Amino acid sequence: MKDNYIQTLKEKVLSGGEITKEEALQLYNTPEETFEELCKSADEIRQHFCQNAFDICTIINGKSGKCSENCKFCSQSAHYHTGSEQYPLLDTEEIVKQAKYNADRGVLRYSIVTSGRALSDAEVDQVCQSVRAIKESVDIEVCGSFGLLTTEQYKRLREAGVTRIHNNLEASANFFPKVCTTHTHEDKVQALKNAREAGMSICSGGIMGLGESPEDRIDMALELRELQVKSVPVNMLNPIPGTPFENNKKLDVHDMCRIVAVYRFILPDASIRLAGGRGLLPGHGKECFTSGANAVISGDMLTTAGYTIESDMNMIHELGYQEELWNK
Repeated sequence: MKDNYIQTLKEKVLSGGEITKEEALQLYNTPEETFEELCKSADEIRQHFCQNAFDICTIINGKSGKCSENCKFCSQSAHYHTGSEQYPLLDTEEIVKQAKYNADRGVLRYSIVTSGRALSDAEVDQVCQSVRAIKESVDIEVCGSFGLLTTEQYKRLREAGVTRIHNNLEASANFFPKVCTTHTHEDKVQALKNAREAGMSICSGGIMGLGESPEDRIDMALELRELQVKSVPVNMLNPIPGTPFENNKKLDVHDMCRIVAVYRFILPDASIRLAGGRGLLPGHGKECFTSGANAVISGDMLTTAGYTIESDMNMIHELGYQEELWNK
């Protein structure tokens, strides 16, 4: 490889090639004196494959708390005492109301997110009813994050109008058992495959700062590439009191820019979506959007305060982006 490995690997990606794990690790470990070049090169790859498209998604916490799973980062797990709000599935009226609120502010994608291992059949029917009501009155794309569902359940949701399913891998296959033991990494991969079999696109990423290594972060990105995931949320852990990860050291904007830059090299045409934890970063992570990221979850997160849609819209326009449904 040439001395300037960043430029060499950038040209490899721009010409349609894929970087290897070893090359990705070399990029990740680039020294400080070439860090700015890494971020700039990632942004050039983003521009080449995605132009100035910027995908904004908002979420509604459609069912909160009392989750049977023991994910160590999550305030909604029944295994921990966090004081997180608890309620059953929201009614159709409230879900439609929030869809209209977001659509009126220019948001093109709206996701219903529910706590728990998986929705029951009755709950799937209720969500389908809400989605049909959205599609009858609101011009907005509807996505969902409903846990570990079957292909048949996903088909019902698809027929109701859900076009994309989200299910984060959270971490690499190697590190995942240190994050959760009530379900497996393979369970998550199967849920994504079920959704795709049902005719939906899939959205999956993970959380940075759980204690994983750089190799774990790259392994997850490579698996997302293998699964052909085109919407990749990159969350930064916001350590929540009462969870096992409450004392984890917070990452900073430098860490996040490095991560999204290397992810852009691995996933050149994906929507790399800055998500949870963004409020811990200066400017809500603005630097990441010149380092390879080109999508965001806006509004409130599930159990932590988010950012206003208006402020995010202003930011992306200042950066020269245009909101667009990318990798629809």
